[in-house]
Amino acid sequence: MIPQLRDWTSVQRTEGTNLRLGVTLAFVAGATNAGGFLAVGQYTSHMTGIVSSIADNLVLGNITIALAGLLALSAFVGGAMTTAWMVNWALRRQLQSAYARPLLLEALLLLVFGLFGTGINFFAGLFVPLTVLVLCFIMGLQNAVITKISHSEIRTTHVTGLITDLGIELGKLLYINGLNKDAPVMANRKKLRLHIKLITSFFVGGLLGAVGFKAVGFITTVPLSVLLLMLVWRPVINDARSWVDRIHPKRD
Repeated sequence: MIPQLRDWTSVQRTEGTNLRLGVTLAFVAGATNAGGFLAVGQYTSHMTGIVSSIADNLVLGNITIALAGLLALSAFVGGAMTTAWMVNWALRRQLQSAYARPLLLEALLLLVFGLFGTGINFFAGLFVPLTVLVLCFIMGLQNAVITKISHSEIRTTHVTGLITDLGIELGKLLYINGLNKDAPVMANRKKLRLHIKLITSFFVGGLLGAVGFKAVGFITTVPLSVLLLMLVWRPVINDARSWVDRIHPKRD
């Protein structure tokens, strides 16, 4: 399995690599989301809840809280925009690390969060709002990567859509067609398995992230960062070597 990691973020895609990367990123998102909640008391991948809270707080007159929600939403959008910029810039230059670059940025941000997150406890007024924005940015960054890679078939940072699709396929699976054989209702078993894997991975990531954060604190995100670095290092290094060779060509 480990030797194949170098192919998971390359620009040459297969259904298998898309699935493996999607399941892995769902795990990372679940762990980050759960750990982030224990750190700052807010889920940072749940844009549905954030948009609803903005509307609620505007009606209740809590303008400051509504603005905080708007900033969190903007950070998520900014993360997705950053992925689009990075990926399209790299694809235009035919770089192998086009999809790896946003994940490299995510890995570095998680590493900073894990190593310096203890400062949140000492300077809560300053670091908690900043941490919320960083985590929302990470979620937008990551979700846009797998969305772009899979042509919107896979999403990893929230499960509402996944569970909806799961319910649809389960409904079709259990549907009794009766005597109508001309146009039977059939479940897409492949899609069903995909949604089950992604939801399970997100849940397991959330479970382990919460347990890890409760036991050892912010350092829990460091293994997540290392996992992402394992996924992206090969194409990033290859492109870096190619760039060096162009700048300093070897002489015979």
